[in-house]
Amino acid sequence: TGVATMKFKSPPVNSLSLDFLTEFCISLEKLENDRACRGVILTSAIPKIFSSGLDITEMCGKSMEHYAEFWRAVQEMWLRLYGSNMVTVAAVNGSSPAGGCLVALSCDYRIMVENPKFSIGLNEAQLGIVAPFWFKDTFVNVVGHRVAERSLQLGSLHPTPEAHRFGLVDELVPEDKLQEKAAAVMAQWLALPDHARQLTKSMMRKAVLDRLVAHREEDIQNFISFISKESIQKSLRMYMEMLKKKKS
Repeated sequence: TGVATMKFKSPPVNSLSLDFLTEFCISLEKLENDRACRGVILTSAIPKIFSSGLDITEMCGKSMEHYAEFWRAVQEMWLRLYGSNMVTVAAVNGSSPAGGCLVALSCDYRIMVENPKFSIGLNEAQLGIVAPFWFKDTFVNVVGHRVAERSLQLGSLHPTPEAHRFGLVDELVPEDKLQEKAAAVMAQWLALPDHARQLTKSMMRKAVLDRLVAHREEDIQNFISFISKESIQKSLRMYMEMLKKKKS
């Protein structure tokens, strides 16, 4: 059919660690280079969670070199996915905060399981960190300036009905219909000639992609200087403690 499915399986919560991001980019590149593959459906193999976002442990108590390597991998994931020539459909079968939301936002179409317990959003502000400009640009391009501005400042996680109302996700479906719906949407997108769709996608997304490409090193330096601040390290440590308490 020319359609691949990528299932995230990095227990417990598919957090975007350096290893996960590296593997993700390699898999995506392989599919891009496969002439027979025209589309990819992204989903999770772990119940109730699509991806919990960036792995906090990669940003806490590590070296400057490590922060740089990690951030470059985050950039690479977004550049490849947002700029992909393939049709990309996110089949969001669980909650998707922060970096998980970015993965979904970077796709061409988002279908989410209709479960009010699941939520999605760029909630970085809640952790005392700031979503970078390219996270923001991707978000604005999906939901518009006003919704993005309020949501980013409040670090909101939107329950599925609200996410759908804002256009953060395109469709809600019952869990048992998710894969079927993703395949139907994919078929609709693949009914068009690839070249026309690809050129249109590039035209719509190029300015945003180019902005990161032009400021990539600067963006890495910004991340390092921000994340290595003692106040930020402290709030990340507190957040990790809170997660540990939740688990126990």
